[in-house]
Amino acid sequence: MDQNLNLELTRRELFRTGGMGLGASALMTLLGQDVQGVVPAFLNPLRARQSNYQARARRVIYIHMIGAPSQLDLYVDKPKLREMTGELCPEDLFNSQQFAFIRSRPKMYGSQFKFRQFGESGQTFSELLPEIGSMADEIAVIESMHGEQINHSPAQLFMQTGFGRFGRPSMGSWVTYGLGSENENLPSFVVMVTGSVGGAGNSMWGSGFLPSIYQGVEFRSSGDPVLFMSNPQGIQANDRRRIVNAINQLNREQLVDVGDPEIATRIGQYEMAYKMQSSVPDLMDTSGETEATHALYGTSPGKAGFANNCLLARRLVERGVRFVQLFDQGWDHHSNIEKSIRNKTKLVDKPIAALLKDLKQRGLLEDTLVVCGSEFGRTPMVQGGLNNAGRDHHKDCFTIWMAGGGIRGGSRVGESDELGFSITKDPVSVHDFHATVLHLLGMDHTALTYKYQGRQFRLTDVAGEPVGRILA
Repeated sequence: MDQNLNLELTRRELFRTGGMGLGASALMTLLGQDVQGVVPAFLNPLRARQSNYQARARRVIYIHMIGAPSQLDLYVDKPKLREMTGELCPEDLFNSQQFAFIRSRPKMYGSQFKFRQFGESGQTFSELLPEIGSMADEIAVIESMHGEQINHSPAQLFMQTGFGRFGRPSMGSWVTYGLGSENENLPSFVVMVTGSVGGAGNSMWGSGFLPSIYQGVEFRSSGDPVLFMSNPQGIQANDRRRIVNAINQLNREQLVDVGDPEIATRIGQYEMAYKMQSSVPDLMDTSGETEATHALYGTSPGKAGFANNCLLARRLVERGVRFVQLFDQGWDHHSNIEKSIRNKTKLVDKPIAALLKDLKQRGLLEDTLVVCGSEFGRTPMVQGGLNNAGRDHHKDCFTIWMAGGGIRGGSRVGESDELGFSITKDPVSVHDFHATVLHLLGMDHTALTYKYQGRQFRLTDVAGEPVGRILA
């Protein structure tokens, strides 16, 4: 699914022979009008495109917990580890890998929280997640995730882009590049952040070497939802329309002259910004939602926060947004984990479960893929003393979950040892995870490529297979 479509061979000839008439057609196509004889992938890069095969999901909501919550306190019950709390870590275990902060042989530390089974499937969740647990039969847990990066920023990049250094496109950008947009008045890829941005910054939703029209657009909780969307003082809507028309006339002429896809991006973004002046305020105003809906999420009109972002995520996919990314900061618990993780889960358990319930009752969950994960997991050894216990980074065995479009709810993939340290069955790599998401969206991860610096790149690099056991 290489969207370049041999443009280098055809674009200049088309522009040279078509002249300004083709330039006008180009702009009309970018504005969504039906014009014959034009190369659509170049002139309208966000036009909705067919997938490789029948998709199970049409859209994605991806929740990333910045800082990495402990899977051992939320999703994976290890009674043996609990029994060993306070014992010195087995020497061979301690010597088996490098840790980010633990330097001397630590003690083992089992979860101080109770676990129980939920739903007909009997999925096990911590007492900290009773609301998410109530949706156990919709959720598929991957217990055997593993990555390659030991520190937050590179691990965040790896989880979002498939590569541990800056410069690669994010998954949302790849999806938008591969499938285009299903709406004309909102971006195809929207990002909302609770708290501060992770160490990898906005590269987690950047387009890398893809044209910038595919990057995520951050919606903010205060001020203008999107930067620079409001008209300057003294500028009215009609004035803005004339300005956009004049600027895009110049951009169109330059597009005809040089054929640079970034100029097509610029034209499309000016038009999108103009349309968003009316569509975004309507989207962000949740006062029209029922009291029951606000109670379900635990929020109220005008109240910013993670719960409101979950509600907005439903409103976005309802309006045809292809990829919604929610980042929630504050999960880096190197100390005092018992208090910290309890406080954090109180803020996210209800709204995440509400999102699943709301999508399901509206008939959206069956073709909306919901993902909840982080950059890595946490160690079964304690960091610091038991009286102020924390957990160090652990990339070799962690947990994410998925629900919705094409997912076999109530299932669990992979197993870890009795201490939750090593994977013992069905390991799932980050590339496997990416391949699975693309598969559910109807795309072959090996065919979704983009030529850059002389070779074809893809989200899954040179590895990855869809995780069959998680598919419905």
